This record gives sequence, structure tokens and C-alpha cells, in this order.
Amino acid sequence: MAEKRVAVTLPGGPKVSDTIARAQWAEAEGYSDAWFGDGGAPDALTLAAILGDHTERLRIGIAVTPVYTRAPSVLAATAYTVAQQLPGRFVMGLGSSSKTMMTGWNGIPLEKPLTRVSETVRLVKSMLAGEKSDFDGETLQSHGYRQPPLEAPPPVYMAALRSKMIEEAAAVSDGVIFNLWPKLALPKMMEHVAIGAERGGKTEQPEVVNRFMVCVTDDKDRARNAFRAAFAPYYATPQYNAFLAWAGYEEAAAAIREGWAAKDREKTSSALTDQLVDEIGVIGSAGECQERIRWAMETGVDTAIIAPLALDGASAEATLKAFTASAFKR
Repeated sequence: MAEKRVAVTLPGGPKVSDTIARAQWAEAEGYSDAWFGDGGAPDALTLAAILGDHTERLRIGIAVTPVYTRAPSVLAATAYTVAQQLPGRFVMGLGSSSKTMMTGWNGIPLEKPLTRVSETVRLVKSMLAGEKSDFDGETLQSHGYRQPPLEAPPPVYMAALRSKMIEEAAAVSDGVIFNLWPKLALPKMMEHVAIGAERGGKTEQPEVVNRFMVCVTDDKDRARNAFRAAFAPYYATPQYNAFLAWAGYEEAAAAIREGWAAKDREKTSSALTDQLVDEIGVIGSAGECQERIRWAMETGVDTAIIAPLALDGASAEATLKAFTASAFKR
């Protein structure tokens, strides 16, 4: 069974110094991990390498780098370098990202995401082991690439939402990364982790990492509205909309889809009712938020990434302080 770990989210702000400061604070306060999102500036993989010179024990993870924007050999070469800066404490997380980021920002079609991510994970793991590439997949091909093997290659984790992706992640990668699930969905998601691990011939369940949107506050209504503003567009994307329906919220998913198509912001956001927001987000007093994270860890999450749903600087600070080693017993 994987160790239970608590992570601070990175980056800490737009400047490199912001991230160094947050990582050093987290290490001093007893956080075990720091995990980046990788969506734009500042670049997560570059910053991860920089943190090797500014931290001593934090495990640094990426949740996640999109597989469409970097070729497998580039991902493997980057992980090879970052792992040397963070020996024994770097995790490369790979995922498909979203249509907004891939097609909208980069002009890259988001095609066959399950196959593309799985093939990338398998190729990158092989390359990190120092094997010469000889791969003809459905979405990727690579022949003749080889890099020096590392004594201890970094693990490669895979992001997943629904059943097929979860099972594939558990089967082929070293760990599974979840995000933004309604509370009732987690037991079902963990069932698919077990199915995939068995299919992959694993004797132990792979580590499950999850980013939680957390807000320690006494103003729950304000926090819920902030959640709606930030994440209603997420659930309008095809992947997250289908995930919400799969999780059992078909009516909410349909209302979000219809509202987004009609450019009706009110219909889109109001589909995330107070109850549903509370199912997905972690909002309330420090004790309420801690209890919710504790439940998730007892239900299957091994590493909880604490991402403040910040109403202001004070709420972000209160949220992160609630999960220091002295405040949160896991």
C-alpha cells in the first residue's frame, strides 16, 4: 500500500521566485510533496528542475504534462534531466489535457486521447530505461532513439477520468492521477483502478494522486460562486462533460452542455448546484476540509494535492496552513 502523502500545488505564482518560496515553505511545514499543473507559463518542467537546487526532501510531481505538445523522445530527455536534479524525488505525470489547450491554444487536434496517452507512457518508460526505440503504434512511431539509462528512472504516472482510461492508467503506468470528481464517483473510480492493476499483472495497487480544489472559509456561498466561475467552463469541455455524466450527473452535464452552446453563462454555471459544488470542491472550515480529505485518503487517494480555491490571499494562506504537518494528521 502506498504511503499517504499531502502535497502543495505549484506553481506559486507567475515569478520563479514565487514557486521557490512556496516549495521551501511547504518543505519547512512538513508537506511531503509539491505537484505542478502544466498548462502554460511558468513552465512546470523547467521549474521542477530548478527546485532541485532549492529543496532537500520534497517529492516533486507533474500533474500533468500534455502528451500532444512534446514528442516522447523530448519528454524522456526532459525527465532524464529533471530526475538528475531531483534524484529519487521526481514523478512525471502525463495526460491528454483538454481541447481548449490543445486545439484552441496550440492548433493540435485532440485525437484518440486514450491511445495517445497510453502509447506515450509506454514509450517514455521504455526510453527512460535506456531501451532503443522500436515502436509502431496507432498514434505514435519511434525507431532508433536511445538515451543513457538512469540508475533509478523516475516513475511515469497517467491522468485518467473514466473507466477505460483509469484501467489503462493502472495497467501501464506507475500511478494514476485523478481530478475534479464528484464525491460519489470515487469508489467507482477505485474499482476500475483495481481492475486495471490486475490486468497489468500488478501485485499492488498503483499510487493514486488527486488534486483537490480546497477553500478554508466561513463564507461558503462566496466560495461556491468562485468554484462555479472557475470550473463551469471545465465541465463544458467534452472530456469533463462526459465524465460528469459518467459519474451520475447526466442532467447537470446536459444543462452545462446546452448552456455553453447557447452562450448562456447563467444556465451553464447554475447547473453546478450548491450540492454538486460541495460534492466536487472541498469548502468549509479547516476541520470540515480536513475531514473531507481524510475521507478521500481512506477511500483510495494516496497523495492529496491541496490547491487553494483562493477568494483572497488570506483564504489561500488559511487553506495551505490547514494541511501542514502540525495541523493535519493523515
